[in-house]
Amino acid sequence: MATVFMEPSTRTRLSFYYAMEKLGGKTVEFGSPKVSSTDKGESFEDTIRIIDGYGTDLIVVRHPSEGASKLAAEVADAKVINAGDGSREHPTQTLLDLYTIWRIFGKISGLKIGVLGDLRYGRTASSLAYGLSMFNDVKCHFISPHILKMKEEVLDRVKGKLDYEEHEDINSVMEDIDVLYVTRVQKERFPDSEAYEKVRNAYTINREFLEKTQSKTIILHPLPRVDEITKDVDDMPNSRYFEQAANGMMIRATLISEVLGLEI
Repeated sequence: MATVFMEPSTRTRLSFYYAMEKLGGKTVEFGSPKVSSTDKGESFEDTIRIIDGYGTDLIVVRHPSEGASKLAAEVADAKVINAGDGSREHPTQTLLDLYTIWRIFGKISGLKIGVLGDLRYGRTASSLAYGLSMFNDVKCHFISPHILKMKEEVLDRVKGKLDYEEHEDINSVMEDIDVLYVTRVQKERFPDSEAYEKVRNAYTINREFLEKTQSKTIILHPLPRVDEITKDVDDMPNSRYFEQAANGMMIRATLISEVLGLEI
């Protein structure tokens, strides 16, 4: 397996690595683009062709440009997995998100899910909406500042498949949801720093807030977090985001096995 990460990553990159190790395979890391020929102007397509030519069975791609994983799949003979595609999608994250919810509740259908934060630039929120639309009787509450509301292309795609409402005030829905999926405001995708500063602290989930609302809502987060969940939430029973991250290795091991036709 070759991991080609053109953006920073901790959980996704390492969980793919450990998943491959558990399966008895080997991983070659592409490393920072700054120490590769991409820094000299080599095209992404040529980079993928070179990696593919070394006999790679699987290429895992993360890239800031939307459509990069699809392009890699078109030029490579190896299997390709999308590990994050610009601000559009993060499908393997959604698989572990859905698995975590299922492990906690024993179901996904019939649940009420709040998705909070940066829904415009956060690819995990888009992918989660697509995933939830495949289940029955799920109610979604999309909670964000107006400038970070869910992209129209996402809403168009889930229309008629997912019951959803849009909100700016988290207090209006907190008592009515089973899961609150918190997302980081994506500083690196904002057009300017001034716009980012206006919304970076739009929502903060802390112990005081959860105790005040007497909420038993499960708190998830794809991580990394910045200011949107304070550390005093970590030891509360609501907090399940580190468990969520740990599930990433199992899910990605299963996905690798499925893609490569392995028996485990």
